[in-house]
Formats: sequence, structure tokens, C-alpha cells
Amino acid sequence: MEKLGTAHENLDHKVYRTLKSMISERKFKPGTKIYQDQLAQELGISRTPLVAALKKLEQERLVKAVPRRGFFVRRFSKHEMIRIFELREVLEGLAARRATTNSSEGEIQRFQEFFKGVKVSTKERDVQRYAEEDRRFHNYLVERGGDELLSGILETYSIVTFSYLGGFRAGLVRPPTETIHEHQAIIHAITRRDPKRAEEAARLHLKRSIERLKSLPENTDAGSEPQKG
Repeated sequence: MEKLGTAHENLDHKVYRTLKSMISERKFKPGTKIYQDQLAQELGISRTPLVAALKKLEQERLVKAVPRRGFFVRRFSKHEMIRIFELREVLEGLAARRATTNSSEGEIQRFQEFFKGVKVSTKERDVQRYAEEDRRFHNYLVERGGDELLSGILETYSIVTFSYLGGFRAGLVRPPTETIHEHQAIIHAITRRDPKRAEEAARLHLKRSIERLKSLPENTDAGSEPQKG
């Protein structure tokens, strides 16, 4: 693991970004305890910037502090995930609308490159590749259509989504065969610089995922105690 203690960048912020990435990449899975002494040693830092980063992540609801037990990666219930997707529907719709006017010609061309050469099938390797492209696409959409505040909110929602669904079809709510045409519709509207259609396509895409989420069995229980460890 990379040592952070000698970095010139603001250390608190770098530790915060590192922990956020570890949660995003499911190196810390929902419900697991974060062992501060061990992690501080691995990162080459003291516990002070580590605790500061954990408290910031707690404010973003990515970790949970349990009295006398420490910090745990938060669990989210299906009900909470549905609420997050409802917020994503509105905010990513706004991001898609803004992307039609905020994007340069070069950035429009970048949108057109998404999903080209990505095979749509039910094979595990193809689904994994599609899921990676799906995350890149949504991240780029937010980057091009959001300001710093909107991007920060949606980044957290994206991390929560993948953390919750990471073991389910590579983090996808629905199979690629269902969503590829929806992604293409968003890209087409942005390419045509049609803000109304771009927003409608983005919102429809997430609305359909919400309906699928509602049909899934409960995966986690946000009200339960974190796993002991």
C-alpha cells in the first residue's frame, strides 16, 4: 500500500481520498470494521489525519462510528438505496441537461466513444467490462454536467451504489441488454445538444433501475449492528 506520510499534498485530504477510494473499490466491504492502528501503519501516517478523514466520511454517511467499538463501513438497506436512486434520477437528469451546453466538441466526441467495442452479453467477463464502462460513463456525465457541489454529491451516491451492489452482477442493477439502448439514448441527445431529451433519457434510465431495485430481495439492513471484528 502506498505510504502517504511524506506526501506534499494536504495530508488530511489525501487520506480522505484514499479511504474513499478503498470503500469505492470494496477493499472495505459494508459492515466491516476499519482497524485504525493497522491502517495508519500501512499508509505510513499517524492516527490524527486518519481520524479526521473518517469523521469526514462519517458526515457523508459512508462510515459509521459505533461508541467504544470504532468505525465501520456503513450498511445500506434496500429502502435507502431506492431513495438514493430517486435522488440520482433528479440530479443526473440535471447533469445530462447541463452536459449538452457545457461540453466542447471534443468532449461531445468523448461521449460518443462510450460503449463502442464493449460486447453486450450475459458472459461474466463481458458483464464486468460493461459494468466498468457504465461507471466511467456516469462519472463522465456528472463531470461534464455538474459543478463541484453536484459532482461531490453524486460521487458519494455512486460509491454507495457500487458498495451496495458490488457483488450483484458486477454492481449493475439491470443487465447490459436492458441498459445499453438507454445509455445510447442519453449519448444521442447530448450529441444533438438537446437538453430536454438528454434529461428525459437520463431520468428514464434511472427510473427503470428504481423499479428493478424495488423487486430485489433485501440485501442489507442499515439498522443492524455492524459485523464484529
